[in-house]
Amino acid sequence: MDLLEFEARDLYFQREDTQEVQDLIKRSSELYSTGAAELPLLQAYLRAPESLNVLVALNRFYYYQHRLSEALMISEQALSLIRRDISLPADWRELNIQHIKDAPKEQLTSIRLYLFTLKSIGFLNMRMENLALSQSIFEKLVALDDKDRIGAKALLELVYQRLESAGQAVEYA
Repeated sequence: MDLLEFEARDLYFQREDTQEVQDLIKRSSELYSTGAAELPLLQAYLRAPESLNVLVALNRFYYYQHRLSEALMISEQALSLIRRDISLPADWRELNIQHIKDAPKEQLTSIRLYLFTLKSIGFLNMRMENLALSQSIFEKLVALDDKDRIGAKALLELVYQRLESAGQAVEYA
C-alpha cells in the first residue's frame, strides 16, 4: 500500500489551539536561546494536554535538549492520543496492513501521523540503546510500508549494524 496516495486532511497543525496556548508556544520559541523555554511549554501543556501542537513542541524541545526519555514520554503520549481517533489496535505490535487498508479514507492522514510517531518512538529508543525495541518498531513499519514512505528501512539497517557491532545476534525480519 502506498501511504502517500491519499488526500491529506485535518493535519494536526491546522487545528488551532486557544490564543493563550498559541502565545505560550510562541513565547517558548522566543525564549529558547535563554534556556527558559520549558516553562511556557509546560504551561501550554497544562492548558491543552491533548493538543498535538503542544506535544510536538514539547517533543522537539526535549529532543533538542538531549532529554531523550522526556521526548520519548511525549511521543508515547502523542501516539496514544492519535490512536484514540482511528481504527487501530491499542498495541502497535498487533497492527497489520489490513488495518490500514480497511481504514476509512478520512483517517489516512491520522494513520500516517501515527506511523511517523511510532517511527519517532523507535528512533528515540534506538538513541537510548533500546535496540531490541527499536528493531521491532522499525520491522513493523517496514512490513506496513512496502514503498518506505515512512523511511524506516534505513533506520532498521542502522539498528542491525549497531547490534552487529555490539556483538549481538541479529534476527532479520
